[in-house]
Amino acid sequence: MAEDNSITGRARRYAKVGRAVGGIAARFAGERYLGLRLDRLEHAEDLKDALGGLKGPLMKVAQILSTIPNALPAEYATQLAELQSNAPSMGWSFVKRRMASELGPDWQSKFATFEHDAAAAASLGQVHRATDHERRMLAVKLQYPDMKSVVEADLRQLKLVFSIYRRYDKAIDPTEIHRELSDRLHEELDYRREAQHIELYAKMLADEPGVHVPEVIEELSASRLLTMTWLDGAPLLSFTEKDEHTRNKVAYNMFRAWYVPFYFYGVIHGDPHLGNYTVRPDCSVNLLDFGCIRVFPSKFVRGVIDLYRAIRDGDDDLAVHAYETWGFRNLDREVIDILNIWAEFVYAPLLEDKTRRIQEQGGEYGAGVAMKVREELHRVGGVQPPREFVLMDRAAIGLGSVFTHLNAEINWYRLFHELIEDFDEGELGRRQENALKAVGLSAPE
Repeated sequence: MAEDNSITGRARRYAKVGRAVGGIAARFAGERYLGLRLDRLEHAEDLKDALGGLKGPLMKVAQILSTIPNALPAEYATQLAELQSNAPSMGWSFVKRRMASELGPDWQSKFATFEHDAAAAASLGQVHRATDHERRMLAVKLQYPDMKSVVEADLRQLKLVFSIYRRYDKAIDPTEIHRELSDRLHEELDYRREAQHIELYAKMLADEPGVHVPEVIEELSASRLLTMTWLDGAPLLSFTEKDEHTRNKVAYNMFRAWYVPFYFYGVIHGDPHLGNYTVRPDCSVNLLDFGCIRVFPSKFVRGVIDLYRAIRDGDDDLAVHAYETWGFRNLDREVIDILNIWAEFVYAPLLEDKTRRIQEQGGEYGAGVAMKVREELHRVGGVQPPREFVLMDRAAIGLGSVFTHLNAEINWYRLFHELIEDFDEGELGRRQENALKAVGLSAPE
């Protein structure tokens, strides 16, 4: 039976999530209008605990928001960053029903083996190991039930949280952030689209020996079922105690995995969460999840490079042009200077032609920069980040965290310049259009 975005489904989700976030309004109102002191850290811990027991996109969104500077209060960002995607898996009865609805009642005959227990459980679905009749190891990804209703309910609650935060802190207008997250989450529900993303990444990274992409098994896939070849690897954190050469090699492959697609094709993987990749013994990287993919117009990629050059050369006019290309509007000189504080922090590793850590001042420094930007933006009346900013910034900060975990020391300047040295906006547009067309996707407007 097909699932839809049912009223009853949404109502059930509102009740569950409402218990987690509904108290925010009352607590903030008490702080603002009654003079009651809100212990935000304690409240943030309660919210994290409540959300951690729920399957669904709100947990995934919370993880993304925790890496976007000033999208949420610092206390909330810190706690939500600790959310893990390993929600308890659904049982065998659910698996049998879902598999039958996607592949027919004889679905088990299409596999040689199929493990009853999930190998991994995440926010939108769970993964089972299986083998086909050719003895290939497979990863079978099943979407949880009624997820359309879950997405709608969670996005509505997210809008509530944003509106409350906006009442007392106007540094960031989250309108476009919510729109971007909404579009990406709706895309993630379509596993056929994710299959196209996998094929796209296989095409874009075909010449990258340090990155591996699974193969989609089309005859065993559907709109809520995605079957692909299983890629063996170890968690990245198991490499943090390896020797320096090994750690740097993993970091290099991660850098290429994310930024070859971006600077050559205008495509970014927007969720560098630790569960979305594994590492092989030769330090090459397996990419495992392709739901959160963003395709940018070629002019946006040009804007990223222009802002780098503007920061490097102190070119204020080029910086203004870059921000406007990204989609920022109504910027005056004071706002530009504030935005540049964050840009200088993000671009810092790319500005020095030397081997260094991705962040030399420690994690507290980055938090301090974000706080300074928030305070300054609040003082001048705030800014509305364009939707394109969301996943691009998420990727930069998320990868920075990966490189920090690895304690990698690399010449980031040279890695970056290898990718942008011969950048041609028109050529990127042509490559992007051809790659997207080959897998049945459309180029962005």
